[in-house]
Amino acid sequence: MRQAGGILAGIRCADDLTIAATRDGGNRAVRLLAQAALDPTDQLTAIAAVHALAQVFDESADDVLVSLLEHDSAFLREHAAWAFGTRLPRFDAIAGLFRMVVAGGFSGMIAQRTLEQWAASAPDHVALAAEGAMLGVAEPAARARLVETIGLIGGRIPQRMLRRIAADPTEALDPRAAAVAALGDSPATDANVAVVTDLARGDDDLADVARLALLDLTVPAYPRAPWSSGQTVAQLFLHADIDRELSQVGSGDNGGIATLLVRLGDALVAGGGAAYSPANQVDAHPLDSVQLDSDRTGSSVDRVLTLSRGGPADALACLPEVSSTLSGHAFATVPFLGAPISSADAWPRRVAVQRGIRRILRAAGSVDVLHLRMADVGTLAASSVARELEIPVVFTVAPDPHSVINAMDAAGSLTRANFGAVDEVEHFWFRARLVQRIAADAAHTVLFPRPELERDMRELVGIDITAHPERHSVVAEGIDLTVIERSVATAITADPADFADLDALLATLPEHRRHLPLAVTVGRLHRVKGMATLVHAWADDAALRERCNLLIVGGDLENPSFDERGQLNLIGTAVPLDAAAGHGLLLAGHRANDAVARWLAAARYGRPGLAAPNGVYVCASMKEEFGIALLEAMATGLTVVAPDAGGPATYVEDGTTGILVNTADAAQLSDGITQALDLAAGPFGEEFAQRAADMVAGTFAIQAMAGTLAEVYHAVAEAQQALDWALSAS
Repeated sequence: MRQAGGILAGIRCADDLTIAATRDGGNRAVRLLAQAALDPTDQLTAIAAVHALAQVFDESADDVLVSLLEHDSAFLREHAAWAFGTRLPRFDAIAGLFRMVVAGGFSGMIAQRTLEQWAASAPDHVALAAEGAMLGVAEPAARARLVETIGLIGGRIPQRMLRRIAADPTEALDPRAAAVAALGDSPATDANVAVVTDLARGDDDLADVARLALLDLTVPAYPRAPWSSGQTVAQLFLHADIDRELSQVGSGDNGGIATLLVRLGDALVAGGGAAYSPANQVDAHPLDSVQLDSDRTGSSVDRVLTLSRGGPADALACLPEVSSTLSGHAFATVPFLGAPISSADAWPRRVAVQRGIRRILRAAGSVDVLHLRMADVGTLAASSVARELEIPVVFTVAPDPHSVINAMDAAGSLTRANFGAVDEVEHFWFRARLVQRIAADAAHTVLFPRPELERDMRELVGIDITAHPERHSVVAEGIDLTVIERSVATAITADPADFADLDALLATLPEHRRHLPLAVTVGRLHRVKGMATLVHAWADDAALRERCNLLIVGGDLENPSFDERGQLNLIGTAVPLDAAAGHGLLLAGHRANDAVARWLAAARYGRPGLAAPNGVYVCASMKEEFGIALLEAMATGLTVVAPDAGGPATYVEDGTTGILVNTADAAQLSDGITQALDLAAGPFGEEFAQRAADMVAGTFAIQAMAGTLAEVYHAVAEAQQALDWALSAS
C-alpha cells in the first residue's frame, strides 16, 4: 500500500490490504493497522488501514474504531463511521455516530447509513440512543437529521416519536417535515394515517409533504398497463432544474447533462435513429463489436421518465403524468424543502432522494431499465431503490473523480500527506468506491469514446473492459441538430428581433471594441469548468485581449450559488466585475438552450456593428468526459479550443477543426485561443468550419445515440425478463 506508485494505485491497492488483514487477523494485524491509521505522513494508507480494520473480526479492532470516532482528524472519524457499517453493532459507538448525524454534512450521512444498518439487528438500542440524542438539540436542521434517522428504525418507539414530532406545532418546519415524510415509509396503521391525513388538509409546505406521505402510505404500486409493448426507461440527474424548455441550463449545476437528458428522452420516444456506427468513431475500438443493430425488432422505448429536483408541490403535481399509460417523455420531481444546493453538498439528502425516487418508480407501474450517471447522491440512492424494486441498471462509467485525482496527484496538490484533508471536502475515496460498486453491479455499462479507452479505464478506474466485452458498450453523446440548423439559418438572415438580448449585451462594449470577434464559452460557473482560469488567460495576454472580446454564458448572476460566487470572485481579480464590459468581458448569465444555439451561430457570422464574424468557442474545463457544448459549437461551424485529454480529443482535429491544449496551463490556453482565431479567419476557415459541422452531423446526432441506447436497454430488459421467468419457474 505504501509503495503504490500514485494516489489512484493506492486506492485500488487498499483491497489487497484488507484481504491481507483478514487472512492474518488477530492482535498483531490490529496493532499494525492502528499504527498505520494514526500516521499523519501517509493519510492515504491511514484511510485504507481504517477500512481494513473493519474486516478483522477481533474485539480489539472494534476498540480501535471506537477510539477513531473521537479522533481530532475529521477524515478519520468519517472513515471509522463508514467502516463500522460492515460490522455488528457496537453499542459504545452509537453515541458517537449520532453526534456526527447532529453535526451534519457528508460525515453525518455516512454515520446515518451505519446507524440504519445497525437498526436492522438492534432496533431498540438504536432507537433509545436516538431518543436520547434528541435531548438538548434545538437547531431545526440538526433535529431534522435526527428525526430522519429515527424514521429509518423499525419498532414502536420510533413510530411514537415520529407521530409526536409531526403533530407538534411548537416544532420547526424541518423536523416536522422529516417526521411526516418518514411516516410515509412506515406501516399504514390507523394512528399513522390519521396524523398524516390531518396535516395533509393544510395549505402550507408541511401539507404538501403530508400529501406525498399519504400517497406513500395508502397507494399501492401501479400495475403495468397490459397493452404496453415498448420499454419504460428512467434516467436522472438530481442537481438540476430540468424542464422541457431547458430554461435553467448554465445556472447552478444545470450543465450539459440536463440538455442531454431532455434531448435524449425526446429522441428515444420518437424512435431513435440509425445506431451509432463503429465506422463513424474517430478512433475505432475493439469493443466496437458489441455495438448493436438498432433495426432489430422490439427495441422501441415507449416511455422515458427524467427525474430531477424540485419542491414537494411539484413532486405531487408530476405523479399523474408519471403514472399515465400513454407513451412519451415525462418529467418527474424528487422533492426537497428549501433552496437548491450544489451536488457536492447534496449527500445529506440521501434518504429524501431515495424516498422520492422510490415513489416515482412505483407510480410508473413498471420500469424496465434505470440509467444512472455520475458518482453522486442520486446514483447512490437510485442504486438502492433499483435493488429493492429489482430494476436492472445501466451505468455510464466515466473516470470521475479518477481523472481529477490523477491530475492533482501529477500537479503535486494531492499527496499522501494531505489526502485525508482533501478527501473531507471532495469525498474522493467514497466516490471512487461508488463508481467501482455500481459498475460491478450494473447489468450493462456505457463508456465514452476516449483516445486510449482500454488503458484509461484500466489505469484510472481499475476496470478491464476486455475481460467481459459483452458487458460494455462505447456510446458517443449526441446533440439535436435541428436546433443547430435553425440557429445557423437565423444567424445568416440576421434578423435583429432574433438577437435582441445578445445585441443589447454587445452594445455595452466600448465602441472601439465592437469590431472584434467573440471568444465564447458556455457552461456552469464552477471551478471544474475553468471559467476563472479562462478569464485570467485572456486578460493576462495583452495581444489576445486586443484581438477578441470574451463572452461567458452561464451562471446565476443575480443569486449566485457558493460555487458561482467563488468563480465570480476569481474572475474579479482579473477584470473588475463592475466594469467588465469596458475591458471586453461580457458576463451573460445562464440562457435557454435555444438562445445559446443562436448566440453560437452569431459568434460565427457576427452581428453588424457589434461583433465581427469568425469568432471561436473555448472549453477551458479541467476535465471533459465528452462535451455537449463543444459539439454544438462545432456543429455551428465554430473553431474550438478544447482539453487535450478525455472525450474532445477523439473528435477535435488539432490544427483543423480546433486546437487541443492543456487547459490547466494559462499560457497554453491563451495561445490556443490565438491559434483558433487564426484558423477561423484564415484562408481555409470556411472549409474547416464545414468539415466540423459535417463531422458532428454524421457522427453525433442525438438520434444515433438514442438508437444505440435503445438496443442496450432492450437487451438488458430481455435478460432481466428471462431471469425473472427462470426464478419464478424454479
